[in-house]
Amino acid sequence: MTFPGEFELMVLLAVLRLGDEAFAVEVLRELDERAGRKVSRGALYKTLERMHEKNLVEWDIEETMPGRGGHPRRRFRVTPSGVAAVRVSQHALRRLSQGLDDVLGGEVR
Repeated sequence: MTFPGEFELMVLLAVLRLGDEAFAVEVLRELDERAGRKVSRGALYKTLERMHEKNLVEWDIEETMPGRGGHPRRRFRVTPSGVAAVRVSQHALRRLSQGLDDVLGGEVR
């Protein structure tokens, strides 16, 4: 099992949170609002393509909608391998941070 990178982990978590509403614009909004991470659409798509190659995410193409200029949307979802990668990463982070409350103490804002 390879660990996803920091940004990949954030994207996986955002897609999981959004569920059936995990379209690129919503993922970007989630990353901005919850993680404080502003990301360009191009950077997100490049990351999603890389994650697709790693079998961490997949997507369906949604029919063209009025107001989108004929452009279809991709609805993203995390694969079982992607969920496993999140679990492994979270477990490793918890174990590594155990006993560091004095050093890491305080709430992150």
